Amino acid sequence: MGLLKERFKTERHNPRKGAKDILKYIGPGLLVTVGFIDPGNWASNMAAGSDYGYKLLWMVTLSTIMLIILQHNVAHLGIVTGDCLSEAASKHLKSWASRSILVTAVLAAVSTALAEILGGAIALNMLFRIPMKLGAVLILALVLWMLFSNSYRKLEKLIIGFVSIIGFAFLYELTIIDVSWSQAVHGWFSVSIPRGSLPIVMSVLGAVVMPHNLFLHSEIIQSREWNREDEKIIRTQLKFEFADTLISMVIGWAINSAMIILAASAFFTYRIQVTELEQAQHLLTPLLGNGAAVVFGIALLFSGISSTTTAGMAGGSIFAGIFHEPYDIKDFHTRVGVAGILGFATLLIFFIGDPFKGLIYSQMLLSIQLPITVFVQLYLTASEKVMGKFRNSLLDNILLWAIALIITVLNVLLFLSFL
Repeated sequence: MGLLKERFKTERHNPRKGAKDILKYIGPGLLVTVGFIDPGNWASNMAAGSDYGYKLLWMVTLSTIMLIILQHNVAHLGIVTGDCLSEAASKHLKSWASRSILVTAVLAAVSTALAEILGGAIALNMLFRIPMKLGAVLILALVLWMLFSNSYRKLEKLIIGFVSIIGFAFLYELTIIDVSWSQAVHGWFSVSIPRGSLPIVMSVLGAVVMPHNLFLHSEIIQSREWNREDEKIIRTQLKFEFADTLISMVIGWAINSAMIILAASAFFTYRIQVTELEQAQHLLTPLLGNGAAVVFGIALLFSGISSTTTAGMAGGSIFAGIFHEPYDIKDFHTRVGVAGILGFATLLIFFIGDPFKGLIYSQMLLSIQLPITVFVQLYLTASEKVMGKFRNSLLDNILLWAIALIITVLNVLLFLSFL
């Protein structure tokens, strides 16, 4: 039995509805947030802001709304069934179908990890002039040490600290730059797809709504205590989980928005096109001073380390689920999943010529796999056999189907844009 589930088996917790209990529940959502403020997001958001100003902020808003619905729904699966998305797919789908689907999810996890490790390596190069490939190996070694030598609870606290550092870093950046808040507000709520922007729109979507995060959330939500035999307790915990998800996703929305706003204010205003993250840092020095450039690099480094850690956890969960097992870092299949996915992603970095384009296209690959994961999630959470009386309501199904169709249509438009 997985370490995250061990507590459920041995303890019975009767949650109250006080603010103190809700605060104790906050945590899993913030680990998911790390996944969509990762280096892939930085590349997508810098490109969006420098090329199109504030016009693509609406995509962050739309993606975050989708994310809240999807993450709450998949956490719902973990709370009610005690299975993560990968385990549930293996248990309730035919073997050939579940394995085919989960193999694509493993590939998506590799794509995710590539972006995270590459981002951390870029940050090391920015701050300490460490060569990119050596930096990637150093990030890999650090993250593997963190995953293999720390409990989930310790990792959760570390990553929440990293998210705080990233958030304060962007808050600092925005206080020293001239932002057109009227344009930002208009961009958040006005849909606009400028000519040639569709690949960036898709990369922003892929960078926010990420398949590996759906697998991760359904797993780590089980680190909290509950009694699945008591319907009242389940319903209370679903409310706690929604509060955790909502707060965490809004934090992620704010940080992603800050990235685009920074790029729009610093670069688009002066018609400077950003083609790599190192360029963004160098350009910030004459515009905002050396302190802003250093803060940018530090935030990117913490983003790379924390998101690589959660990508490894997600990869281990997906791989273990293929064998009908939960995530357990002491288990062989989880270890193979974590080390194999992160190791292969690092190897691929040695063959990438343009790191910035590598970040952009890794996010696009995630958006291509995403509909597969979403349709599987929808099928499982709508099933009475899987969820019992906690299956999706009619409204849940309508919203989830709408999100799945929007994502699918955007993917078709992406392919057409290359023809």
